[in-house]
Amino acid sequence: MVVATSSFVPYPGPAERLARKGLQALALLLAAGLLHTQASPSARSFQLDYEHNCFRKDGAPFRYISGSIHYARVPRPAWRDRLLKMYLSGLSTVQVYVPWNYHETLPGVYDFTGNRDVEAFLDLTAELGLLVILRPGPYICAEWEMAGCRPAGVDAAASPCPASVPPAYLAAVDSWLHVLLPKIRPRLYQQGGNIISVQVENEYGSYYACDYGYLRHLLGSFRALLGSEVLLFTTDSAGAQELRCGTLQGLYATVDFGPGSNVTEAFGALRRVEPKGPLVNSEYYTGWLDYWGEAHASTSAAWVARGLEDMLQLGASINMYMFHGGTNFAYWSGADYKDQYKPVTTSYDYDAPLSEAGDPTEKLFAIRTVISKFQPLPVGPMPPATPKYAYGWVALRKYADLLDVLDVLCPSGPIQSQFPLTFEALKQAYGFMVYHTQLPWDVPDPATLGAPPHSICDRGYVMLQKEYQGTLERDGQTTLHVTGRGGDTLDILLENMGRISFGANTSDFKGLLGNLSLNSRPLSNWQIYPLAIDTAVQQGWPQAALPKSSSAGRVGPAFYTGTFETPGIAWDTFVKFPGWSKGLLWINGFNLGRYWSRRGPQQTLFVPGSVLHVGRPNNITVLELEEAPPSPLLLFLDQPLYNRTLGRSTMATDSGCRKEDSWS
Repeated sequence: MVVATSSFVPYPGPAERLARKGLQALALLLAAGLLHTQASPSARSFQLDYEHNCFRKDGAPFRYISGSIHYARVPRPAWRDRLLKMYLSGLSTVQVYVPWNYHETLPGVYDFTGNRDVEAFLDLTAELGLLVILRPGPYICAEWEMAGCRPAGVDAAASPCPASVPPAYLAAVDSWLHVLLPKIRPRLYQQGGNIISVQVENEYGSYYACDYGYLRHLLGSFRALLGSEVLLFTTDSAGAQELRCGTLQGLYATVDFGPGSNVTEAFGALRRVEPKGPLVNSEYYTGWLDYWGEAHASTSAAWVARGLEDMLQLGASINMYMFHGGTNFAYWSGADYKDQYKPVTTSYDYDAPLSEAGDPTEKLFAIRTVISKFQPLPVGPMPPATPKYAYGWVALRKYADLLDVLDVLCPSGPIQSQFPLTFEALKQAYGFMVYHTQLPWDVPDPATLGAPPHSICDRGYVMLQKEYQGTLERDGQTTLHVTGRGGDTLDILLENMGRISFGANTSDFKGLLGNLSLNSRPLSNWQIYPLAIDTAVQQGWPQAALPKSSSAGRVGPAFYTGTFETPGIAWDTFVKFPGWSKGLLWINGFNLGRYWSRRGPQQTLFVPGSVLHVGRPNNITVLELEEAPPSPLLLFLDQPLYNRTLGRSTMATDSGCRKEDSWS
């Protein structure tokens, strides 16, 4: 078990906050008791006032203006920069998700180190004078892999999360809450911390089960572990069915809606379940997410600002989702299911007020202007955009075809099985697996290699005698035509593109979920290789390995390597993949996520300066899955490219607010 602790920093009092801002005279007066200030820590409170339809903080009426930030999507060295910019935007509060599967990496194995040190992140919010609304799940949606819940190996053959109270799932939830919530309790506002409220489950009204027993179980667990004083709440959309199934007596109901909604109608729906108390929009959408193969989402700053002002004039408390989106590094991007599987891009820029790289945008300043009409802004200038650097072109060379290095990527060897097994059955959480068999007979004429419906999860790269044949895809092409001789090797590299976080809410198993067939005759005798690519790369492979003799072909899954040096600095940058198809990028062992240049819209990956070296080479590893360009080059830029998709244009959007994108 890996459990890291951090020393708790209490939420700073008024004198301490003033001193940090350089207002020493006022700080001394407060410290001497010559100015009126808040109640003593023993009397700290954050409560609902049903008579006056507001929150009360230490007995005084209080309304929060908040923004969402996900520590798991922001490199730890950048946490302070992003939070400071949020504070200087006029926010009093930040809203924070805790992704269960980010911390419980294996059943009973917990990681709170490095970027996963949620306690350090919460302590930093307190140091900067920000309050916190915590959303610990167990289900968070957030377009995060499997909505943040059900780690690999937990309940591997049962229902999804959230659940209709299967005992195995509830036991896993309880075990997780008994690890997480004791870390949270001393940081509650009533205990001297800065967490003013905690969400108990997220958008449960959108889940088909409508199981009040499940919500009551969670409520009991949160009360037992956090005490009776903390304000607990739920969040759902403003639909009647969602509010009926997602709310529970003892949990304050809030709603979420974006700038395209009718504010009066949305808050009217809230009033039908909460006739009294503060109006709260827990997710006011400042933008929207991107899916691979669809147009880049964009929402106008003026539209967002206008909706924000309308709600503030009503006295509502508001959280803006997202205020800073960040990046789905590695394999953490999830997927939706809306008539078809829709994987989310690596970038979670969200067209948010703070960009993916943490830069203030026009939207941020429009929001800041609105906030200034309702409360004083903090003293001090907004920090500028972080410096970026265009490191230019970097040449790569092919290291090896993926099938030639299975001994490195799967050192324990394959698992034998008559029929294919899923990722979950083999405790492979993310990434890739290879399914290997042989043609059972001669195929002189083209035969149909096919998969049953819904059995390719999510993309299969097919090789016959190590020659790339093409791709099978979920909700896409599920057959290929092949020829060969009996005994020829057949390999399918299966890629997990992210588990569903919202939509159909069905179990989203990965890998080959059904047997492949050749002219409708099932194939058998499989060898299955769970690939530990990240482990190998983090240990220095392939740069530290001997050069591999490999075919010079550019088609099919293969690794490419190269190096570059920074000119005495390590600034943020963006990397473009001219002529590449689809794959993943690691720099110095850090998995920067997926690129999919052929499908878009995202054309660059964000590279935080904190992952780069100064004074020694930066090692690049690329896994290209389909086809590399004739000259394998990467281009490092000082700005991102988000908006090129499939060579076609669309102006349609869910909100009716997406501007025309440019294409090439």
